[in-house]
Amino acid sequence: MAEERVQRRLAAILAADMVGYSRLMGADEEGTIARQKAHRAELIDPEFANHGGRIVKTTGDGLLVEFGSVVDAVRCAVAIQQAMTEREVDVPDDRLIQYRVGINLGDIVIDGDDILGDGVNIAARLEGLAAPGGVCVSAKVFEEIGNKLDLAFEDIGPQEVKNIAAPVRAYRVTLDRVSTAPVPAESPPPRDKPSIAVLPFDNMSGDPEQEFFSDGLAEDIITALSKIERMRVIARNSTFAYKGQALDLRRIAEELGVRYVLEGSVRRGGNRLRITAQLIDAEDGSHLWAERYDRPVDDLFDIQDEITKEIVTALQVKLTDGEEALVWARGTNNIEAWQYAVRALDIFIRLTPTSHLEARELAEKATELDSDYAHAWAIQGFTYWWDGRFDFTGDRDAKFARASELAERATALDDSVSWVIGLNAMVAPALGHPDVGVAVARRGIELYPGNAAVRNFLAYALMHAGNFLEAAEHSRAVNSLDPFPPIFYRNVLARSLMFLGEFDEALILSDEILEIEPNYLQVWLNRAYIYGQLDREAEACDAISAVRQLAPNMRVSHVPWILMIDDEAATNSFMDGLRKAGLPE
Repeated sequence: MAEERVQRRLAAILAADMVGYSRLMGADEEGTIARQKAHRAELIDPEFANHGGRIVKTTGDGLLVEFGSVVDAVRCAVAIQQAMTEREVDVPDDRLIQYRVGINLGDIVIDGDDILGDGVNIAARLEGLAAPGGVCVSAKVFEEIGNKLDLAFEDIGPQEVKNIAAPVRAYRVTLDRVSTAPVPAESPPPRDKPSIAVLPFDNMSGDPEQEFFSDGLAEDIITALSKIERMRVIARNSTFAYKGQALDLRRIAEELGVRYVLEGSVRRGGNRLRITAQLIDAEDGSHLWAERYDRPVDDLFDIQDEITKEIVTALQVKLTDGEEALVWARGTNNIEAWQYAVRALDIFIRLTPTSHLEARELAEKATELDSDYAHAWAIQGFTYWWDGRFDFTGDRDAKFARASELAERATALDDSVSWVIGLNAMVAPALGHPDVGVAVARRGIELYPGNAAVRNFLAYALMHAGNFLEAAEHSRAVNSLDPFPPIFYRNVLARSLMFLGEFDEALILSDEILEIEPNYLQVWLNRAYIYGQLDREAEACDAISAVRQLAPNMRVSHVPWILMIDDEAATNSFMDGLRKAGLPE
């Protein structure tokens, strides 16, 4: 008997999901259901019908819709989101009904009235990347739209999403700048900022100890470029993911969502350096600029500046006076102190049980060599802050006080250094001043608009101030600058989503974190709470067992200073959840 042929077709798929559904239902079940039904009957379903959409399936908080036209799907999504804003204008923030929408163009498998396949799965993952009340589309949708609609898009780069093998390039619609009317075909699409990835410089010295030297060179160039508002610079964490790999620059550029790539090598012998660097346009493989430097080691910082200037010149980026002052600012002229600080930061951000102690020792050596090195003092401060967060011996107040003292010292030396800003943003909630942390981090964004770490510091500060919605938005924005973010970035988003009641996405993020670091204590705490809220008692108990293994002395009474959130209701709810799951008082 012949095998039945699988039916397929190309379609635009729209996935929508209500933000914080579990939280809304817990607060007002009957009211939420009634308002949701009214939105469906009066707005959402009619708009789908008007734009040729077929509702494939619905869940309590979600919708899957198939369209024959990408233009119709996007126009429909924008119309719904704009109308929802008007319909909910008088509703308090904690009762708002908002949807996230993801749209993909892809091949789908037909199964009766249902549709299946990666085309559908990608739409669902894009929905998770959208901001509340927003629309996120795939690169295929973006390319197909072209200039057919008057839409502004934000390129958030390739995104690693669950159960999809390759990163998905994604774009967010900027809803405050859109209309649904068609525009003339000759209207040009919006131009993006120059985008660049600085790859780790190859260590050609034959000495593994020189690895930090070559890494520090690339990292300093990334930091300098990230101060320029009119450039999009991929963060160190993502570019260093390609370290040690055979380089296919076009593939790397596509995966990171950039046009330009800087690569190079470093050879150090005695007191001499040989550094090569080349700037490549990944679209056609052409070399925009290349240079070789044979200089004394003491010329390293001058070489960094020269490479940065060549990049800015080649990409025709004009700096403001303020940017010029920041870009060419230098933290130290002591090469040895700089090397200790580079190693200290690299070790600290691993966040293992002992990495902060090893990093502290290296940062102390840096400040012994240069007592005016603000960046090195800030790294020391971070090690005490981290130590205080997870101290169960009762010394945390002294550790936070030491972190604050080091923050003040670093700030007095140079308050424009990104990690000095970050330390102040982190320490403020620990001292009971979360609003101060937010203010400091907002200034950091003004100084470093393209720095993923600084934007994450702001997301962290907002989360601890109890502003979970804006924290999540900034945390998602980090993905444009750091497509492969470190786990502590992901946990800021996971915890913000958890307190917004978006448990499914928070659990997905926690799975991703635990795949990288199975002993991440904060994630196990999150999971214990979330499973308890979902009445999945066995899984909540398993999560608490993991907590007890990692931190045998931990108690419910420790939760307030581990969370450090300026939201009494959220803190009490978290404590009650962990208590219910079996964490001792």
